Amino acid sequence: MSTSDVIKSNSDAGKDTLIGYFPLGYPSLEESIEAAVAMVEEGVDVLELGVPYSDPVMDGLVIQEATQLALEKGFRLRQTFDAVKAVSSRVDAPVLVMTYWNPVSQYGVAKFADDLKASGGAGLITPDLIPDEAKDWLAESDRTGLDRVFLVAPTSSPERVKRAAELSRGFVYAVSTMGITGAREEVDSLARGVVSSVREQAPQQNAAVGIGISSGEQAAEVNAYADGAIVGSAFVKAYQRGGIDALRQQVRDIVSGLNRTGK
Repeated sequence: MSTSDVIKSNSDAGKDTLIGYFPLGYPSLEESIEAAVAMVEEGVDVLELGVPYSDPVMDGLVIQEATQLALEKGFRLRQTFDAVKAVSSRVDAPVLVMTYWNPVSQYGVAKFADDLKASGGAGLITPDLIPDEAKDWLAESDRTGLDRVFLVAPTSSPERVKRAAELSRGFVYAVSTMGITGAREEVDSLARGVVSSVREQAPQQNAAVGIGISSGEQAAEVNAYADGAIVGSAFVKAYQRGGIDALRQQVRDIVSGLNRTGK
């Protein structure tokens, strides 16, 4: 199923949606593949696989440390497609790639789209690419049918929210707190305002909330007003603490707080 199909299926059944992030190449390419597969096995509905980048301006310390290690160990952009193929062949969940735009631009937008599609990827989340500067990606994602997920924030103007929400495919990524990502004790109340703005500007669009979610209770709270909760740092931190077993337990802990029985 596509990202939209998964979210709609859960929504129609009254079930909560969990979107999970893990960085590629951490602590090695093979181990990151196994981690991603394990996350789906434990209940993640949609995967985000992060591409390590040398200047991760939006990522918190936990993710920065993981991606820096991946780069130090020699991660190369082309390995993204190997990983997506390996993961997508083993799970039914949509596999999205989260990447800053410069690597895609350097690789070639059309070639990147083709290689991602061929590997079984569902689409891209592009945190630093705004729709007004996304002409090439809009064209290539339309050509290939890939999802494109743009971000909106509490500071986004109604016009920016409208354009991002209308042009996103799969969901629009609602940033709940200002600044860099990372698990926080409480999800910022601004998230409700961001999702409300998306609803007003593009009523048919899915909105998922990310940045700051670290517990099942928070994920359930987000699902009460949004179409999905995005968790990243909490999963990476768990892996840093105790490898794949700790990661599995962290996913189970968050899933246990969600509505998985439906209406």
